[in-house]
Amino acid sequence: MRKIKKGDTVVVIAGRDSKPAKRGTVKQIFDNGTLLVEGVNLVKKHQKPNPMKNQPGGIITKEMPIRACNVALVNPATGRGDRVGFKIENGRKLRVFKSNGQTVGA
Repeated sequence: MRKIKKGDTVVVIAGRDSKPAKRGTVKQIFDNGTLLVEGVNLVKKHQKPNPMKNQPGGIITKEMPIRACNVALVNPATGRGDRVGFKIENGRKLRVFKSNGQTVGA
């Protein structure tokens, strides 16, 4: 079980998007420990036109993956980034916030 899952709201705590801290929703998780977060780590990419896919050429803005260690899960009770741990309850493994012990997503 991972500490950050698809659909979680995260805040950037390190890197160029950390000041002011950007927030976004996790769109995709990759096996190498990186995440694709909506509206975070935007880059300009020079793209060639591809008539087979009906893509125009030019400079596009796209989201690039960010390392999972550079983001923190947003605690809805405090509105800030928080660390996540695990707790076993009734035979199920649950994610909990370290600061107040609330379960994630509940």
